[in-house]
Amino acid sequence: MQNLKQWLLGNRDKSNSDPPTPPAENPDTATRLKHTSLGGFQRLSQALANTGKALWGGLTEADAHDPQQPFKLTDARLDEIEENLIRSDVGVETAAALVEDLRRQRNAINSQEELRLWLKQSFVSLLQPTAGQHLQPLPDGRNGQMAIYMMVGVNGAGKTTVIGKLAHRLVQAGQRVLIGAGDTFRAAADDQLAVWAERAGASLVRREAGADPGAVVFETLHQAKAQATDVVILDTAGRLQNKYNLMEELRKVGRVLEKEKPETAQVEILLVVDATTGQNALQQAAVFKEALPVTGVALTKLDGSAKGGIVLAIAKQHQLPVRLVGVGETIDDLQDFDAQAFVEALFPEA
Repeated sequence: MQNLKQWLLGNRDKSNSDPPTPPAENPDTATRLKHTSLGGFQRLSQALANTGKALWGGLTEADAHDPQQPFKLTDARLDEIEENLIRSDVGVETAAALVEDLRRQRNAINSQEELRLWLKQSFVSLLQPTAGQHLQPLPDGRNGQMAIYMMVGVNGAGKTTVIGKLAHRLVQAGQRVLIGAGDTFRAAADDQLAVWAERAGASLVRREAGADPGAVVFETLHQAKAQATDVVILDTAGRLQNKYNLMEELRKVGRVLEKEKPETAQVEILLVVDATTGQNALQQAAVFKEALPVTGVALTKLDGSAKGGIVLAIAKQHQLPVRLVGVGETIDDLQDFDAQAFVEALFPEA
């Protein structure tokens, strides 16, 4: 228990103090400041309020035992914890593994607060192998190498919104951004992207409806190289993961990207996942990983869901790092994912 209590004290210090302001002379860190600021953490906490209530609220309400009686993790209480984890879309497999670990250590947990802190520590440990895989900061072209983002995902997940907000963020950091409207199959998709591009101050490559998506990617990359663009963001057609021909089309677009990108380009292939879809996100991740070398996840609509626990399921079952999270509806609410901040927001101080 000493290690757990030391971890508690260390994290209380972090949660009750403002995050440090990075040196102004470090442009890469300065660019990320707004996404790790106190205001950003507050928005993350608000976005996770429903998930936290589903996860921890049910446990605190159920814990109306006699204060004179010692706290004890009974089998019934462990079952309640597992049910709450599953209800928060942590997933059956992940929930069972967590509760099994808790069962082995339950004699060392003597209060509800210690249970809460054990869960926090376990969540961070689960997420850190993903968040800490020596991932570089999301590329932004500052080092002279073109950064390329390819966005994939099912219809309705929020790809267009993520593209617009990411473009805004990069343009605000002084980057030249070019968007390729590769979703040529959906009516008005490029019109929506054009609105976002204008709002963000980014340039746009688009073709007529029904055009070959691979041709759009080809044209976008060639224009980006000719204009020394810093960042390219490629949209792709939203597709159901069980449509074989559409997934084959996506593979084709991936081959065009691989062939036409500059050799030194930094490429991120991000799967955009709607947090409200819960366990369906796991199936999406599995199938899209088969089609393309997905490098990470952008999780959207976190503010409208009680299922934020899907982050843990994705981390455990697919070892995909969550790179971006959407925590609201404004243009600047797209945040870098931070495992520690996520868990702190999920378990706010009582």
